[in-house]
Amino acid sequence: MDTSQIQKYGDELYNALITRTAIDPLTDREPAITIEDAYQIQLRMIQRRVEAGETIIGKKIGVTSKVVMDMLKVNQPDFGMMTSGMVFNEGEAIVASSMIAPRAEAEVAFVLKRDLMGPGVTAADVLRATDCVVPCFEIVDSRIKDWKIKIQDTVADNASCGVLTLGGTRRSPRDLDLALAGMVLEKNGEVISTSTGAAVQGSPVNAVAWLANTLGRLGIGLKAGEVILSGSQSPLVPVKAGDSLVCSVGGLGGTSVRFI
Repeated sequence: MDTSQIQKYGDELYNALITRTAIDPLTDREPAITIEDAYQIQLRMIQRRVEAGETIIGKKIGVTSKVVMDMLKVNQPDFGMMTSGMVFNEGEAIVASSMIAPRAEAEVAFVLKRDLMGPGVTAADVLRATDCVVPCFEIVDSRIKDWKIKIQDTVADNASCGVLTLGGTRRSPRDLDLALAGMVLEKNGEVISTSTGAAVQGSPVNAVAWLANTLGRLGIGLKAGEVILSGSQSPLVPVKAGDSLVCSVGGLGGTSVRFI
């Protein structure tokens, strides 16, 4: 895919974000699009957000569960960039209509105190580089109509990033076993799912190591101070105005999010 096509689709996705108007899948219009093309489109979309005044505050890992991998017919996760315009404070209401088709994911976020540059990053390296872990919600959204996505569509669409909220409880990842820590997700007072961190690549720590090594091969590092979302430990939960969600992680604490 040439530079003009990459710019065209990156701009189209950015405009879809701004206008909250979904577009047809890129894979329907460009059957030969590769994952590498899709990441270049993602970078163009992020460039537009940065030019509009946002800053990159971290990265996210997506497609970490077997269910989503099977849906997209892939055998590895993907990644996207988190920007300052995506962050909400815990307890701050999110306007559901500010997104197209929001779905909530509960996960664990890592806040780094030192850089991580792959390849060669191990789980032990991730633990040493992490200042703290935080329970969080990512509210994913798709600029692709009706979530009819293949892996190239979601990659180009910045891994379907929407917004995120970070919980107020923070702990060192060296003080708990994130692979065994149980997570309970409730929606409107009803338990929706239970899981452990092992659902994410065997451990959220492994997922962050994968991200550092994958980005390292592209010459991109994880930076001190960045927030890294390690991947959903819950199903994708559609949300609308009036909904509220709570997630609790054993040994770490919980967080909540509500929609108006």
